[in-house]
Amino acid sequence: MRIRPLLAVLSTALVGALGVTSAASAAPAGPQPIIGGSTVSSAPWAAAVLSNGSFTCSGSVIAAQWVLTARHCINGTMSVRIGSVNRTSGGVTRTVSATYTRYDLALMRLSSTVSTSTVSLASSNPPINSTNSIYGWGMTCYSGCSASTQLKTATVRVTSNSVTDAYGGQAIRSTRINGNAWRGDSGGPQFYNGQQVGVASTADGSSIQNYGSVAYNRAWITSVAGV
Repeated sequence: MRIRPLLAVLSTALVGALGVTSAASAAPAGPQPIIGGSTVSSAPWAAAVLSNGSFTCSGSVIAAQWVLTARHCINGTMSVRIGSVNRTSGGVTRTVSATYTRYDLALMRLSSTVSTSTVSLASSNPPINSTNSIYGWGMTCYSGCSASTQLKTATVRVTSNSVTDAYGGQAIRSTRINGNAWRGDSGGPQFYNGQQVGVASTADGSSIQNYGSVAYNRAWITSVAGV
């Protein structure tokens, strides 16, 4: 089973730091019944990440001038839409003035501050077998559909805290309960007990997803963004 980066595919080719090869196993049959999960009515901390003006990834606001996303999302001129569950309208937009990366995490400094709620970052990984929530604007089926216009959420079960993300950093692996991450969910958050524990990195599009560990990178995040 091949675990692939979750960068959105909104055209015929995937752009970004990591290319995509053909799947090692057969694709799931038809849309899954984020694949699955449910839509979100309010998430003022959510950030739709744009590359050269086009949606490419998901992210979270961790401070008034900082958004956390995935490293493999960074490509070209970056900007974000914040404060709307619709990735195409509403909220406010900001350009990104600087980016900082470590493993498959990226911190984006915004051109100016935003007035919105922020996520709380975890200092430890979630327990094995714990139920966590993931969020993102990713594709709603394995192939043949576009990224979701409205933010979605799903619940997953943690199976390991000792796998790696797309760049070799510590990652949290989970399997689907009522939904799973897929392309476009990259950079989106995973929550446990109200705190962000992970950043979407790779997935198989069927059940498994690996999220870069926030706790593993916590000191670096503080050193860069001050939170």
